[in-house]
Amino acid sequence: MANSMALNLIAEVMGWEEGETSPANREYAWLKMMSSIKYDGYADFRAGVRFIESLAVWLKQFAKEDRQTAYDFFKSRVVYISPAELQCLIEIFVPEVVTPHLRRLVARQLGVKPYEVWSTPAGSQAFKDRLRGTLFVGMSDGSRMDILRRATSGKVSQEQVITTLTIDDAKWRSLGKKLRDALGDEAKFDDVYLIEDFTGSGTTFIRQEADGKWDGKLEKFNAAVLDARKKLGDAFPLADQFSLHIHHYISTDQARNSLDERIAFAIENWSEKVFGEVTISEGIRLPSSLKLHPDEDSGILDLCERYHDPGLDKRLEIHLAAAKMTSVKYGYANCALPLIMDHNTPNNSIPLLWAETEAESGNHSMQPLFRRRDRHG
Repeated sequence: MANSMALNLIAEVMGWEEGETSPANREYAWLKMMSSIKYDGYADFRAGVRFIESLAVWLKQFAKEDRQTAYDFFKSRVVYISPAELQCLIEIFVPEVVTPHLRRLVARQLGVKPYEVWSTPAGSQAFKDRLRGTLFVGMSDGSRMDILRRATSGKVSQEQVITTLTIDDAKWRSLGKKLRDALGDEAKFDDVYLIEDFTGSGTTFIRQEADGKWDGKLEKFNAAVLDARKKLGDAFPLADQFSLHIHHYISTDQARNSLDERIAFAIENWSEKVFGEVTISEGIRLPSSLKLHPDEDSGILDLCERYHDPGLDKRLEIHLAAAKMTSVKYGYANCALPLIMDHNTPNNSIPLLWAETEAESGNHSMQPLFRRRDRHG
């Protein structure tokens, strides 16, 4: 009943005529199907509200002449990452990213071809030891380390998975003790994987401020390691100049290019870095064509201009300053993405999709299609 009422409201908002052969019936069928298999699962819909109700409210905020543009954009350009799709990216991480890397290292150590590593008991044991000496660190709750743990049960120990960047001295000591119990008194973690769900621009992960100071998630991890190493001395479980691996389940092309440049610069210029060589990987790299382009997407970009509330920029002022921006109308770092992730909408996506504002007089109050949990004000 609720869906039927919401569909009728969408028809009224869009000016669709009713009837068996009307376009409205085709749209109803498509909306019901997509709601059922994807959109209704979005984590931040409010109680009693699901996708079709949210779509009706979202469309109603636009002037009548702009609603078709907004609807066409939603139907043809929005990319939605469902829980099942994200879970697949998490489950393939160890077998398709970690395993080939460690197998190459072990093959070099044993003087054999990578495909020969598991052909002997000695090779299999060497690989198991190298895997045990690898630490996995979740950079946020989006890293979904709970799913990773279940996916690697029996292969990766619970004592080599950290769910948060906040690691106290007792945890470091425990990690070290369990590692030495498994591999011997001199054992250290030689490889560290920093895991995050998504990067749209790369600036949140690592950046250098105008005053020369480093900032971002990598800097926080680096500072935590420096502090713990000074306190714990030989009991600290990470090897000197350990190999660092940065992995995102999903990355935009813009973010990957930015990370390549930023990490290369950091390796050359970061005097207090605790890591040695760095590799960067992702489960899926979104193509550059996903970004909204003025030629192909002029209609929705025009709506981004005309329906943007400047109050949103003021609310996010400090966060925007980190990217040398004054407005978020095309998304953080001007990524202009039409991307939705089931557990939250990235701020790199256009705010027309996620922003909710109570505008001051004369400005437009923005209504979200997929409300974002905002961590930046």
